[in-house]
Amino acid sequence: MKKLIALLTVAGFLTFGISNSLLAQEENAQTTEAQTEQVVEATETAEMATMETEEAAPTFHEVLKKQFIDGGWGFMSVVLLVLVLGLAVSIERIIYLTLSTTNTKNLLANLETTLNKEGIEKAKDLCRETRGPVASIFYQGLMRYNEGLDEVEKSIVSYGSVMTGNLESGVSWISLFIALGPMLGFMGTVVGMIEAFDAIAAAGDISPTVVAGGMKVALLTTVFGLITAVILQICFNFILNKIEGIVNDMEDSSISFMDMLHAYSKKN
Repeated sequence: MKKLIALLTVAGFLTFGISNSLLAQEENAQTTEAQTEQVVEATETAEMATMETEEAAPTFHEVLKKQFIDGGWGFMSVVLLVLVLGLAVSIERIIYLTLSTTNTKNLLANLETTLNKEGIEKAKDLCRETRGPVASIFYQGLMRYNEGLDEVEKSIVSYGSVMTGNLESGVSWISLFIALGPMLGFMGTVVGMIEAFDAIAAAGDISPTVVAGGMKVALLTTVFGLITAVILQICFNFILNKIEGIVNDMEDSSISFMDMLHAYSKKN
């Protein structure tokens, strides 16, 4: 009897323990599922927020493209063409002027050394092999050395004018494109206003919806025309500064070159 009671007691404890363990496992499983659902919901919420942010903040390229289309492809394309042509001429001039820049101090020092040690012919070779308008002017002067220093000076002045003209070539086109940008923009403004008044006349009512289309064309063409002018004006001023610097080097180095030839002629 006592053994039976003991067995029942043990069986009861085991049953109670197993049931508690099963209940605990079920609660842990429910808790894990709840946490998983919360993580999934949080992830979905974050993804939705990210998608909304991306949709709400378009890129600069998309905004620019939309504004270009809204401004009307006719005038906007012409303004864009003016900008592209102006930049093409500006880049070509900048490259040309950069290649035309010469270290005149080193050139004069090398030329003086060559002239005193090896003579006129070697000095001509040095100028012929050196890049830039300054070396070309020196070469033209050395070509006239046998005719006298007065002829050398005249040759330097004449050829210097030719080199200055080459440096300034194409700059007038940039000025034209700077003027055309805002002018085309203002023309688009006038056309947009005309379209707005035509829409008002057709609708017989002045409302923001009717006027908005023409006004948007008017404003966008003006903005893009002014942006074109600003960009090209910066390039234009940079080119003028480069030309001015090269011309100053040409004038200063020509004076030093003439002094060098005077000293060389006295020695020989």
